[in-house]
Amino acid sequence: MIAQDRSLQRYAWLSMGAALLTIALKAAAWLLTGSVGMLSDALESLVNLVAALLALWMLRLAEAPPDAEHPFGRSKAEYVSSGFEGALIVLAAAGIIYAAVPRLISPKALDAPALGITISVIASAVNFWTARVLLAAGARYHSITLEADARHLLTDVWTSAGVLAAVALVAVSGWLLLDPLIAIAVALNILWTGAKLMRRSFAGLLDAAIPVAEREEVSRILQEYAKRYGVAFHAVRTRRAGARRFVSFHLLVPDDWTVHHAHQIAEEIEARIGALLPHASLFSHIEPISDPRSYDDIELER
Repeated sequence: MIAQDRSLQRYAWLSMGAALLTIALKAAAWLLTGSVGMLSDALESLVNLVAALLALWMLRLAEAPPDAEHPFGRSKAEYVSSGFEGALIVLAAAGIIYAAVPRLISPKALDAPALGITISVIASAVNFWTARVLLAAGARYHSITLEADARHLLTDVWTSAGVLAAVALVAVSGWLLLDPLIAIAVALNILWTGAKLMRRSFAGLLDAAIPVAEREEVSRILQEYAKRYGVAFHAVRTRRAGARRFVSFHLLVPDDWTVHHAHQIAEEIEARIGALLPHASLFSHIEPISDPRSYDDIELER
């Protein structure tokens, strides 16, 4: 666990380093060209830096061990990180539109477009490589914080490509309105990305169930044991909190089973589900299958 915690924080530091480098490169491209599209690109990289700082803070908080006040840990801190990142993206989009609208009214010619494009291409390459690393780590460790950071960086890469194409077209065609129009298009695109991040984070804070594919695998294991031993299950509930998974169920066993045997089967089932879901907490409750009272406690409020 300690090795993994350090690994996740290492990725957050990588994201911060990439953000600092791309901010410097994109700011230089904007100052050289005067392009409002490149300004929008630089502003998004500034958001990347703030998001990376927050991601590091939230990862450290989420990875802190459980204590008396937080017996289930602090895994949901990751949702705070991704939600705040979504809000920052929305604010960046508003800033881009604010800077682009005056250029629609009073277009301005661009300076040194070739040099600005070259610098921006280097910055985009840095973002693309960093995003691929973070996306792989987010999938491996089930971290919504790293995944959100990676998705944001990939969005930055594709919007940068649009900005670079616009600057090139402005330089070739002389159509100055294209620069602010592309900046507004970039803003709308990242606004959509920010809204999706905020929606997903909000869902996580509402104790959403684990993904459908994982629930189906849990159901398959329970059905397997039901057929093999003649047991039954109800009150099967799941929830997720960042990288953690929580699964609870009631195991209804034949009346002639000993407590030891029922407990042994329950432990075996929990081990199977635990192997399927990394960082899962399992809770089982054993009941006699023929007792009518065993079927009166299937609701959340017992």
